[in-house]
Amino acid sequence: MPNIKSAKKRVLVSEKKNLQNKALKSALKTQIKKFFAAVDAGDKALAQSLYPETVSAIDSAASKGILHKNNAANKKAKLAKKLAALGA
Repeated sequence: MPNIKSAKKRVLVSEKKNLQNKALKSALKTQIKKFFAAVDAGDKALAQSLYPETVSAIDSAASKGILHKNNAANKKAKLAKKLAALGA
């Protein structure tokens, strides 16, 4: 444990941010799983309604630094590809 006051504060702040990031990342994974479950079930209407929400969640995570922007783009491309395959 650090002895300097500012170092103690950094430890507390970083722990708090770590928990927030973990919660956001978990929620993102859940949203992505919901979308893939709808696609796997063949429910086109549900998948189309979940797609914008999922893309928005990915963009939000990327803007907050939870995901790298290239990783976010890769995930969004994968979602779009799955949705397009469902429609064909």
